[in-house]
Amino acid sequence: MTTQECRVGALVSGGLDSAVMLNELARTCGEVFPIYVRCGLPWEAEEQECLRRFLRRLADSRIHSPRALDYPMGDVYQDQWYATGKGIPGYSEPDESWEIPGRNLILLTKAAVWGALHGVSSLALGILASNPFSDATPQFFSSLEAALSAALGSCVTVIRPFADLHKSDVVRLGAGLPLELTLSCARPVGGLHCGTCGKCRERIEAFEAAGVDDPTEYVSSKGGQKSGGF
Repeated sequence: MTTQECRVGALVSGGLDSAVMLNELARTCGEVFPIYVRCGLPWEAEEQECLRRFLRRLADSRIHSPRALDYPMGDVYQDQWYATGKGIPGYSEPDESWEIPGRNLILLTKAAVWGALHGVSSLALGILASNPFSDATPQFFSSLEAALSAALGSCVTVIRPFADLHKSDVVRLGAGLPLELTLSCARPVGGLHCGTCGKCRERIEAFEAAGVDDPTEYVSSKGGQKSGGF
């Protein structure tokens, strides 16, 4: 893809990875449609607010206003931590604890149908090299592209611009952006990062590894100690 040659739907969460991806897609593709899929997860309202703030600050005319699509999963997820907000994996728990079954399948299926109705055949996700889950492999995306293309009667392409990057690489790539307005937390407190969940740990460690000052406000830091100002 070269600049100004494509329209792409970007699956976004309001988090660091997808926010930086939006900026990169605008720069390289030209016209970007942010898509937020609501499944009924407890952090969604605060994620969407952070996404709106980030886009207002970015003020890039190549990025359209975000489109929210509903795909309620409460009847399926029921009492799981990602549905109830109870028992959210802690600061030191392994990445595997964070699996939300079918997450990328859900996001891409809903977005692909929307794209087919709006002339957007390319979809992008901010998947990183460190993602350990079965719905983040090249084989999965290749198979899903084929299935979606067959189902919708037109070619669907899944773009993964960060597939070879780690979170620290994304931090460096987006160092000039208002990353303090992004949200990478499973139990945000008044729009702030809790500082005690595994997602906050990933964020903290990524800024440290990147050698970039972390502008994020955490209610607690390093897994439990109160940060300055709180």
